[in-house]
Amino acid sequence: MTAPLAIQEHEVEISAIRAQGAGGQNVHKVSSAIHLRFDIAASSLPEPVKERLLALRDSRVTAAGVFIIKAQIHRTQERNRLDAFARLHEWLQQAAHAPKLRRPTKATKGSQRRRLEGKSQRAEIKAGRGKVAAD
Repeated sequence: MTAPLAIQEHEVEISAIRAQGAGGQNVHKVSSAIHLRFDIAASSLPEPVKERLLALRDSRVTAAGVFIIKAQIHRTQERNRLDAFARLHEWLQQAAHAPKLRRPTKATKGSQRRRLEGKSQRAEIKAGRGKVAAD
């Protein structure tokens, strides 16, 4: 089991923006959505975790290695802030677990023999489908 990852508050940049979509008259005045930016390379995370995060094919990671979350589900800024941090934490925990190394194995002699027998049977069936020679 890996230790839980901890990030410092200064490593995360948070800004409040106006939420998109339908709302009332208030939606145009209040900045309730949260834009969270987390620079992976500049963080205090262990190097293997940074490498796994940067290797992930995630559209939220920019070419510069900055992870961006836009949280705008909730009506209040505070709940959106908590949602953004929860999503960041969940994403970091996924990368914290090192993938299990695959140990290559060999096919058994019996499975190789069965596979080759099946191939030869199929070849015989297909060979019998040829044109009949007219003498």
